[in-house]
Amino acid sequence: MAKSPKATDIDADAVRKLADLLNETGLTEIEYTHDDWSLRVSKGAVAVAAASPAAVPAPAAAAADHGPPAGAVTSPMVGVVYTSPDPDSPAFVKEGDVVKEGQTLLLIEAMKVFNQIAAPRAGTVKKILVTSGTPVEFGEPLLILE
Repeated sequence: MAKSPKATDIDADAVRKLADLLNETGLTEIEYTHDDWSLRVSKGAVAVAAASPAAVPAPAAAAADHGPPAGAVTSPMVGVVYTSPDPDSPAFVKEGDVVKEGQTLLLIEAMKVFNQIAAPRAGTVKKILVTSGTPVEFGEPLLILE
């Protein structure tokens, strides 16, 4: 079994590689575990504002190709979606709400970091497509913004 590295034995190249992965993927934290030791590199962010891309209205033929609905705000990451900051608070938005560009719509927890999903533009929340506390995939439609 490999001997655990001491704090002074940290592999600077491994730290650099993990930091490069953070930059390439847009993550705020990454951890590598091997045998009985681990190395975590973090940008130190507690919450990150992430504007999610909105789908461009597609022609009727393209819409049948399983693309997101017109006006959909999609998930920029894999994680668990939350509609409010905590269980005792009201939802950030509800159907029928008028929102401003940049306003928080939802949170997605990924790797113990809560990422704010902001409105990519002003509009009206037509339909919320997710339930709080459920997992979401990258590109999954979260809500419809008209």
